[in-house]
Amino acid sequence: MKLAGPEIGDRIGDPIQHGGNLSRARALFPHAPEPWVDLSTGISPHSYPHSPLPGNAFTRLPEVASAERLKVLAAAAYGVPSAAHVAAGPGTQILLPMVADLIARKGQAAVLSPTYAEHARAARLAGFEVMETADLDRLAEADLAVIVNPNNPTGRIVSRADLLALAAIMRAKGGFLVVDEAFMDVAEASSVTDAVDAGGLVVLRSFGKFYGMAGLRLGFVISHPETIARIENRLGPWAVSGPALHVANEALGDTEWQNAMRLRLKEDAARLDALLGAAGIPVADGTSLFRFIRDPRAQAIFRHLGEKGILVRRFEERPDDLRIGLPGDSDWPRLEEALRSI
Repeated sequence: MKLAGPEIGDRIGDPIQHGGNLSRARALFPHAPEPWVDLSTGISPHSYPHSPLPGNAFTRLPEVASAERLKVLAAAAYGVPSAAHVAAGPGTQILLPMVADLIARKGQAAVLSPTYAEHARAARLAGFEVMETADLDRLAEADLAVIVNPNNPTGRIVSRADLLALAAIMRAKGGFLVVDEAFMDVAEASSVTDAVDAGGLVVLRSFGKFYGMAGLRLGFVISHPETIARIENRLGPWAVSGPALHVANEALGDTEWQNAMRLRLKEDAARLDALLGAAGIPVADGTSLFRFIRDPRAQAIFRHLGEKGILVRRFEERPDDLRIGLPGDSDWPRLEEALRSI
């Protein structure tokens, strides 16, 4: 079955609803118990245990050497040919319209949907006519093609072979395939970061989701060095803060923690599946950072959990869909109790 349709409010200028909006949850459920358990994002509940920030992290401009080291570590962590293929910025969110604006011919953009709504909005902001489609083959018609892989919120995986074939088509016409690998850190799938040297391919990687530090605002663009140079010219100096450099330079090099955390998240996801299954809620797909539910009772489940002070992600234009993130260690009992009474 093909699924299509934009997110609510993804027209230019309209606010897009995302996970993590506790003020909106409190307005919807004013009598819910506090504190809220926020399961509406795909952010790890286990943040990276970095060392204390140096005393001058907030008082000095970020060091050039530290920013260059970050690119080297990111290249190694993400399987990129070299640091020259990496640009770092304050979160992938701010990088989306920059990437879309690199294409001279502002024709059609195609986004494999349903998916993260900001990609369609960023393409519209850059001047593209945007088509959102569930048909992978139709992306070849566009000048800018966008695929989130693994997909948010469904967990869908597009094969490496299909991605590279589409990148070759984009390259031949002077366009780009943008592959958003925000959840690739926990995916049992093949990244395409090692293939960017051929051109026509841009890969986005998010730091905050896997490392549980979304508030740090750090993301990466991975592409051909000429494309990276254009992105960095637009970003200008000091695109990454001193505190973010300190944390990420530790985390990206800590392979022992990364491997242990992948195992822990996988175990957490299995535990969540078991709880949902016991409540009669089948899991359709997802990643080990979130689970995707497709159920005709989705809105009732959302309201029931909301009244218990537990926020999950619903999609107003797709009323059968829910995304549920992982609880933190202290939040499992509340979720278990809420699901028992569903």
